[in-house]
Amino acid sequence: MRKHILILAMLLPLLAGCGAEQTEPLPCTPEESQRLVVYTSHKEEVYTPIIREFEERTGIWVDVVSGGTNELLQRIQQEADAPKADVMFGGGVESLESYRDCFTPYICREAGSISEQFQVESGCWTPFSALPVVLVYNTKLVTAGSVTSWNDLESPAFRGKIAFADPQVSGSSYTALVTRMLAGGGSEDHLSRLCAALDGKQLDSSGAVLSAVDDGTFLVGITLEETALQHIAAGEDIALVYPADGTSCVPDGSALVKGAPHAENAKLFLDFTVSADVQALVGERFCRRAVRADIPADPALPALDTLNLVAYDVEWASKNRDRLLSDWSFLLGEVPS
Repeated sequence: MRKHILILAMLLPLLAGCGAEQTEPLPCTPEESQRLVVYTSHKEEVYTPIIREFEERTGIWVDVVSGGTNELLQRIQQEADAPKADVMFGGGVESLESYRDCFTPYICREAGSISEQFQVESGCWTPFSALPVVLVYNTKLVTAGSVTSWNDLESPAFRGKIAFADPQVSGSSYTALVTRMLAGGGSEDHLSRLCAALDGKQLDSSGAVLSAVDDGTFLVGITLEETALQHIAAGEDIALVYPADGTSCVPDGSALVKGAPHAENAKLFLDFTVSADVQALVGERFCRRAVRADIPADPALPALDTLNLVAYDVEWASKNRDRLLSDWSFLLGEVPS
């Protein structure tokens, strides 16, 4: 008991110094010059090791706010007059492009090492990882070779049995919508056909797609390569295919918030996300493809130049996002009367 009293006596001055009425910077927190606020839509297992390593190498204290891509981008937009975030870390680049007025262009230090197909001249965003769209199926319920293309999803056998997340919520699902349209030559008629194949069914999140296919609730699904690979590695009853009639490989990325309180630290972080060390981690630990040209992809994966990649225009997809999502809602009969 005496030991506890002595410890409490030693702590009291420190506790008093951290009281609610304290107006000076607290001795237990870093100075503003050593802080960084990151808004991220990445999963914790992705952002945690990257941010911890950044803190250890730079001595910068990182505050993390996690959430959905659209939720965080809307928050950044609402805070435009008094920004709280320094960096948006994560989210499809179409989404970042849609909110480009909220960001300050920045060309990262090692931009020359990024593969040409993932570079952006405007510097509105910095690519992080390359994410091909894939189809998946339950290996116990679907015969191998039954699903090889987008057109195969229109088989009566799969009607209402296709796991697909709401593109109003999931950025990857919006990418998939545009990809499906481009794989069909650009006609929006293919969105009508996909909607009919779904039979009006959508899931609330992209994370639910793989689980629904694995447990047999749905026979096939539409998702990203890295998500499928993670579930396959976990031993789930899932196989993936790259649509023979065309797929896309659109990166997710990061961006410097306009008026960021700690802009210089934010630039250091953006540089770090495309450094050789982090990009190597992207492939080795996260089942993703690096955006750097000097980081080889997993040899077990097909090279991008062997896939039938559509000409995905990020700027067009961004500008037409609201219209396409409105059309999609109409097709689903979700437009309010």
